[in-house]
Amino acid sequence: MASSLRVVLSIARGRIPSLPVPPHYRTVTVRALSSGLSPPSKAVVYDQHGQPDQVTRVIDVPPIEIKENDVCVKMLAAPINPSDINRIEGVYPVRPLVPAVGGYEGVGEIYALGSSVRKLSVGDWVIPSPPSFGTWQTYIVKEEGLWHKVDKDVPLEYAATVTVNPLTALRMLEDFVKLKEGDAIVQNGATSLVGQCIIQLAHIRGIRSINIIRDRAGSEDVKGRLTQLGADAVFTEKQLEVKNVKELLAGVPEPALGFNCVGGNAASLVLKFLRQGGTMVTYGGMAKKPVTVSTSSFIFKDLALRGFWLQKWMSSERAKECREMIDYLLGLVCDGKFRYEMELIPFHDFDTALDKALGKLGSQPKQVLIF
Repeated sequence: MASSLRVVLSIARGRIPSLPVPPHYRTVTVRALSSGLSPPSKAVVYDQHGQPDQVTRVIDVPPIEIKENDVCVKMLAAPINPSDINRIEGVYPVRPLVPAVGGYEGVGEIYALGSSVRKLSVGDWVIPSPPSFGTWQTYIVKEEGLWHKVDKDVPLEYAATVTVNPLTALRMLEDFVKLKEGDAIVQNGATSLVGQCIIQLAHIRGIRSINIIRDRAGSEDVKGRLTQLGADAVFTEKQLEVKNVKELLAGVPEPALGFNCVGGNAASLVLKFLRQGGTMVTYGGMAKKPVTVSTSSFIFKDLALRGFWLQKWMSSERAKECREMIDYLLGLVCDGKFRYEMELIPFHDFDTALDKALGKLGSQPKQVLIF
């Protein structure tokens, strides 16, 4: 029992490597403690890797010590991202040792401070920055330097989700090809959260976007929603079963940059649109099929294939830059220029949120746990 307790305490300390919100989810009773213990917590843990709906469970975590440089945070919201699923499955390149608490990003309100903490205050909203393992729990204790204060005017679901997907979209638009106003990009997986972010960030910069979506019921409604976000052209994969897809562009220039998060045929469609010397960046593989490129695409079109992984990009040396970009993105949210689809689910309904995130209930928006 003592050994098990030590494991739970270690997990809780993190040592193991707008939408309508009901008012009671926004209200947190805080205590100005200079030292002591955190409140008892509930956490989603997994003791082994495997299917997330089979290996995760919610447990009670006892109070833990708040040291002098620590901040105790009452979590408000945290999303379920595909990378969270992959970590639980054991297939993500970087993952915590098991047993572990799920989750990688989120937002919380400071509940108590260690005696030496000076830059943060009880009641502040903070996010883990850089993101860190273990956000699917009601209270987290980590050192002051691992938290970034955010504006409390930001809808909490956006503060909870700003780091992984929006930051990926922003970096990919800026890191591979120098785009100027009037240029174009093409992407598959346009309905994903990253895809929605790319559309809007490109639109803000005057960059045109060509978007590819799966063939499914309600595709016309999907096209309408993406167009409202700023998409210039939206095609289903079946619509692109033509000899020359570029004839469909209707005034949109050939894109210099493409984004692939699907793989297989959807990746090939992105390549078809790219102009001479274009670049396709792969950041996901939802279809679990390889990217196949014709020899002629390399020889005659001189296409380049690149990859992007946000976790590799982020480092302690980039902490300040990362936080500045987060503030920029949240500023766009507050200005009404940036939004994406999410569904808020109470933490006690975690199993339902997980089923939706796993695709058991069909196509669903991003699932965000509300504590």
